[in-house]
Amino acid sequence: MRSLLFAPGASAKMMAKAVDGAADAVVLDLEDSVSPDGKAAARESVAAILAGPRRAGSSLYVRINPLDSAWCIDDLRTVLPERPDGIMLPKPDGPEDVVRLSRLLAELEQPDMAERTRIIAICTETAAGTLSLAARSWRHPRLSGLLWGGEDLAAILGATGNRDSAGMYTGPFALARNLCLLAARAAGVTPIDAVYTDFRNPEGLATEAGAARRDGFGAKAAIHPSQIDIINQAFSYTDAERDWARRVIAVLKDGSIGAAQMDGAMVDAPHLAQARRILSSPE
Repeated sequence: MRSLLFAPGASAKMMAKAVDGAADAVVLDLEDSVSPDGKAAARESVAAILAGPRRAGSSLYVRINPLDSAWCIDDLRTVLPERPDGIMLPKPDGPEDVVRLSRLLAELEQPDMAERTRIIAICTETAAGTLSLAARSWRHPRLSGLLWGGEDLAAILGATGNRDSAGMYTGPFALARNLCLLAARAAGVTPIDAVYTDFRNPEGLATEAGAARRDGFGAKAAIHPSQIDIINQAFSYTDAERDWARRVIAVLKDGSIGAAQMDGAMVDAPHLAQARRILSSPE
């Protein structure tokens, strides 16, 4: 998974376009993009999309409303019969909310989906959730990714913005980003970088996606279909990287040698792990 595209649950047209696009995962949104009086209709629209044709190689997630909201249970009761690949959990206060959601899924998911419905948690939308990333493990059998985001966190903190004049994240948000990355890797799931909200700035998106991939993120979220090709390219390994990986595996004899010299530098077990990760990813 390299790219996740949010699509508003209130727009059947935009959801259909997203599902037909090139995103590795589409998140059908019942939360922020849907007004309170439109929740019921949006649920039915999302269920209809889930019941329709699906593109091979892509996943469909549903962002439900927060666990303690008035809409969460009805969201799950409406969409789970249509077998989404997963549920996106907004505003958790910590890993215990992943456990709470998992219990609800066990009660409501279809028998053939038992224990198969995955969870992506947006882990930095509350102060408590953000702090928990450094304090507790988020590992869970259903968890497939942790996504960080700076917009809700800015509102919670009372911040007037989350970027400085150069477009870089300010301290609290850079911390949240780094904690998401570390917690996801510790939990053995994909760390997912936040959306780049200026969808008319492809150069800025490419720069930010490249930096996220450099730092260790495995995917990035998007809010517009035009962002997907840029993200997919940023998170795809190049021919040069694959060639490097093959040579690392060859010089280390796939692990039978502990360390060796290659291209004037030493390579060892961490390089071998990275090489295996590169070659195991789809081309």
